[in-house]
Amino acid sequence: MGATKVKRMPREVRERQMMDAAVQTFGQRGYQAASMDEIAELAGVSKPLVYLYLNSKEELFTACIRREAQALLAAVAAGVDARLPAEEQLWAGLLAFFTHTAEHPDGWAVLSRQAPTQGEPFASEAGRMRGEIVAYVGTLIGAAAEATHRETHRDPELAERDVAGLSQALVGAAESVATWANETPGMTAWESAATLMNFSWAGLGNLMKSERWSPRAGSDPR
Repeated sequence: MGATKVKRMPREVRERQMMDAAVQTFGQRGYQAASMDEIAELAGVSKPLVYLYLNSKEELFTACIRREAQALLAAVAAGVDARLPAEEQLWAGLLAFFTHTAEHPDGWAVLSRQAPTQGEPFASEAGRMRGEIVAYVGTLIGAAAEATHRETHRDPELAERDVAGLSQALVGAAESVATWANETPGMTAWESAATLMNFSWAGLGNLMKSERWSPRAGSDPR
């Protein structure tokens, strides 16, 4: 009898295994402490094969950032139904965000902790992902303001700078809550989303009704 022919694993499957191992290693050990030997061992391949497929450690880390960022953005976009009211769209987006970060804690650690702190080009890669999320949240807030105006015939007076600032604040809060939630035993994605929704929507809802908080008279230095 002839020797049994071993089926060769497709390149994309092998590469995905190595990327999965890299994300786990970078997420848990950190970029500086992670080694290509560890990644190769976890993936069940030789170190030369990792270099052959994914080149240098820097290029591998960059590829991990891009893959995890694309996956997170796709998850948020897929979770939002544009036909829903703006409030429900925001809730769906938050729930999708926290569900993804909870299910992929190593990927979130790469994006939120490792990439921004390792200098260039990694910080720029993470910054692009964050910018896309901020822009997306801005469209939801803007849509909410427009819907309120149509329903109440009152102008919510949300200028472009208001929308930009609110978007930055909401995304920053979501990033902090996601990291905290992944470190808090028993915290679910639903609870995380509800926590931030209760914190943010009360204020946003008032803005939509043109009800703004103002400091006491005389305290504004302008």
